[in-house]
Amino acid sequence: MPARDVYHQAVRNALIKDGWTITHDPYTLTFGQRDVFVDLGAEKPIAAEREGRRIAIEIKSFLGPSDMRELEIAVGQYVFYRSLLTRVDPDRSLFLAVTDVIFAGVFSEAIARPVVEDSRIALLVFNAAQEVVVKWIP
Repeated sequence: MPARDVYHQAVRNALIKDGWTITHDPYTLTFGQRDVFVDLGAEKPIAAEREGRRIAIEIKSFLGPSDMRELEIAVGQYVFYRSLLTRVDPDRSLFLAVTDVIFAGVFSEAIARPVVEDSRIALLVFNAAQEVVVKWIP
């Protein structure tokens, strides 16, 4: 199992504050003879439904020396996990969690916008210090 991201606990706490129940930590995707690990699985009841919305969250810190390399890795991992998730648990939505600082910086740059849009990356933007969800971008 891979090491936890530096923001793992902050995202976990932000989701709980936002009304989510953590169901998996980590969320294991098994396909064939292999396992991969998405950072978190969560669900949130919807008033009109007995079963609520289910999500998986992959957290990225962008602490490496190159933001563009971190973006390349995050996009590749997101697309990889989403492909497996649609086959293993198609009712669960995948989100990429990034800090509000990274969202305002890297994800707002012209080079990132078409990649995020074309790859249909759903984002969870959070504030690490306050441990709160800032916005959801489905």
